[in-house]
Amino acid sequence: MTTNKIGIIAGGGQFPLLFAEAAKAKGRQVMAAAHKGETWPEIDRAADRVCWVKLGQLGRIIKFFQDEGVTETVFAGAITKTRIFKDVWPDLKGLSLWNKIDVRQDDAILRAVASVLEEEGICVLPSTLYLPHLLFPRGVLTKKRPSAEQREDIRFGWQTARAIGALDIGQCVVVRDRTVLAVEAIEGTDATIRRGGELGREQAVVVKLKKPHQDFRFDLPAIGLRTIETMLAAKAAVLAVEAGQALLFDCDEVVRQANKAGIVVVGVAEGPDGTLSF
Repeated sequence: MTTNKIGIIAGGGQFPLLFAEAAKAKGRQVMAAAHKGETWPEIDRAADRVCWVKLGQLGRIIKFFQDEGVTETVFAGAITKTRIFKDVWPDLKGLSLWNKIDVRQDDAILRAVASVLEEEGICVLPSTLYLPHLLFPRGVLTKKRPSAEQREDIRFGWQTARAIGALDIGQCVVVRDRTVLAVEAIEGTDATIRRGGELGREQAVVVKLKKPHQDFRFDLPAIGLRTIETMLAAKAAVLAVEAGQALLFDCDEVVRQANKAGIVVVGVAEGPDGTLSF
């Protein structure tokens, strides 16, 4: 039975705080399972109740939600993926699930966690439930537009990103002159941009999109001010993101900073026939 309570399995960044604010505006009470070392401390004020957990404590999250009468939850915010090698403290529930997962890539892990939650009577909802305005818009957002050569690089990068996404490797690639400079894996987008920028410099084109079979409930591609700051440091020229399938935080400031730096930011849509529109 649905109650007015909703849970957040909170990672880092501002997304959990934004979701909590939006959910409260809809009359929901917010119960947050916050991750130590990841979730911003402001969650203590943003949510009605907070349970701080270590990475891997799935049983503790489930018990918290069940004790609070939570039957719906969302995943909001990122977890630093490299922590799975050095900073995981699983409880019995988390350890049991971990040992059952054959392929320990992003989507496989999150789908497995969602499956366990739903077995326990906790439905996982899309994280954009109350925040549809955060979805990346289509079209060129900046004053500067991509050149014909950059558009070709976007198309080339799009195909490459789709390919690595199908393997559940990552969501981002950096290209130049239809050559792959960097591919995102566990290190994340910012590190990928830095690596690609070292090679591509002022002609590097960054392409980021969701994986072909990605569950819309979690781990959508996300862009924010830090992305632009990383591109500026790497001297990358273009940021192309899948429109309607990625999150954009602080849109006005992102565009302002990109314009100031001369970086092109564009939301790209893919038609049923595979044609890209800018």
